[in-house]
Amino acid sequence: METTKTIAQIQHEGYDALIQALGPDDAIRFIRSYDPGHGDYTKERKKYLKNKTVAGIGKEILAMQDKE
Repeated sequence: METTKTIAQIQHEGYDALIQALGPDDAIRFIRSYDPGHGDYTKERKKYLKNKTVAGIGKEILAMQDKE
């Protein structure tokens, strides 16, 4: 039976993978470039999608593509 990894273990493995893939300098640059953003995505998404259907969103996308 496999045990669940802790967040610390996952972070350690992730950092090791970044360093292996990018090298130490670029791994640090990648980590420093992280931007958590701002706002409340869930609240904004609900506000934007209120009263919209999948078909309606599809029509909006097609209309935007036609304008390009």
